[in-house]
Amino acid sequence: MAVMRRVLILGSSGSIGTQALDVIRANRDRFEVVGLSVGSNREVLHQQATEFGVSNIAIGHVEAEELVRSVDADVVLNGITGSVGLGPTLAALETGKTLALANKESLIVGGTLVTDLAKPGQIVPVDSEHSALAQALVSGTHAEVRRLVLTASGGPFRGRSRESLVNVTPQEALAHPTWDMGLVVTTNSSTLVNKGLEVIEAHLLFDIPFDRIDVTVHPQSIVHSMVEFVDGSTIAQASPPDMRLPISLGLDWPHRVAGVGEPLDWTKAQSWTFEPLDEEAFPAVWLAKQVGTSGSTFPAVFNAANEQAVIAFHAGKIGYLDILTTIQRVVDEHTPESGALTREAVLEAESWARRRADEVIGG
Repeated sequence: MAVMRRVLILGSSGSIGTQALDVIRANRDRFEVVGLSVGSNREVLHQQATEFGVSNIAIGHVEAEELVRSVDADVVLNGITGSVGLGPTLAALETGKTLALANKESLIVGGTLVTDLAKPGQIVPVDSEHSALAQALVSGTHAEVRRLVLTASGGPFRGRSRESLVNVTPQEALAHPTWDMGLVVTTNSSTLVNKGLEVIEAHLLFDIPFDRIDVTVHPQSIVHSMVEFVDGSTIAQASPPDMRLPISLGLDWPHRVAGVGEPLDWTKAQSWTFEPLDEEAFPAVWLAKQVGTSGSTFPAVFNAANEQAVIAFHAGKIGYLDILTTIQRVVDEHTPESGALTREAVLEAESWARRRADEVIGG
């Protein structure tokens, strides 16, 4: 019988947070909400706190970090958007709580700061791709893994040449064919920056070298990722695209929550396709691998420059292809500090990258 889990949700007004509350609402005998935080939406926060009887609430990432340190919880679901989630991620690990991680940026920019702090099994990934990998990896030992294969939907511009993307509009970039996400993440999915970030995340979570992490384009978004083993077997996790499944696993890994998602209908004909990634049209994954291999504060610079470029693109200041060229230029100009990675070094590198990206954008 499953044990009641006390859950602290960060980013409770966002997509991940609200879907987590859907899971908990349907499983009150299994989960108890003991804390909630939002970025700024006070109205939604108070509605949620009233419904779930929660007195521990916070607004903003600074208060969220304090909440993590002060509330007695079994698991912290970090659904904050952006690298501001680093503080709460570190706080969850320092206090010994299980970290259900949807805030990939905190792991990516924190790098060894996060992984060195985490105990074995303390971080449970919530991204659908990394949840799929975690599920598939139970089929063998770490030494038996030959390759991780992350799937990508290809976004709204799958099959397009680089030249044809010159005049892409913000509205077109937000027209994702599968997932309903926020402005930055949806744009990142169209450029495949999001997939590049996920490659870095996979490397950090599962300790697999970058040259053994691949990306394949799977537009149906049914197979969420795969693990190839040394004997030639490939284990794939497949399910209809619904974040409630990986969220539920994040809340109570490795136990499954019955009825949280709809299964595939095997009585209906269906086809799944897989295509190689066009790295000429979408160089973000290649660049992310270079950044991840360099380590130190390079991933923080990559992420920060991208966020500034995406904002500028939606403000009409730069074109679509300028997002990647801006990131590349800022990364190329970065010189990390010597010595062990620190939280201060990460924050300083991020600040520099944002300033430099804005200067590049401003011309």
